Amino acid sequence: GKVKFETFIQLKYFDQVLQTANKRLYEMTQGKFSLKRKVNPTNKNSQMGLDIEVIDHHNQTTRDVNTLSGGEAFQASLSLALGLSDIVQMNAGGIQLDSMFIDEGFGSLDTETLASVMKNLSKISNSNKLVGIISHVDILKEQIDKQILVEKNKSGYSTVVKQIY
Repeated sequence: GKVKFETFIQLKYFDQVLQTANKRLYEMTQGKFSLKRKVNPTNKNSQMGLDIEVIDHHNQTTRDVNTLSGGEAFQASLSLALGLSDIVQMNAGGIQLDSMFIDEGFGSLDTETLASVMKNLSKISNSNKLVGIISHVDILKEQIDKQILVEKNKSGYSTVVKQIY
């Protein structure tokens, strides 16, 4: 079938995002997963070529991205966000994305996966990027040295209780 010009451009950038995302996802999952663009969309409503499949290198299978567990899906999403950030900076002449905020998702990770994700985020924050994590997971509090602790007061508003630097 014919592809509209704008879809062609989207696919070009999407492939670049997947390529950079896969470097991180492959490392985060110790070589288990990478992502690829699905050639045939599952349903007629989805935009042609913009669906994602997961390659499971351990089982030598390709499956729908919706079959990932919570922790695996979190890693895939994080990798895609980082890949998108890389591609935007490469292609948008002079745009520098110096910070990234991640809201939750950490509760779905087992200890080993959490350690792997934190190792990757630590690498990113060491490359002069600010990585902000918004979370209720206690184990993260032990691993993150700079924190802003927020609590909800009796009237329902959240206030900063403590800052650790």
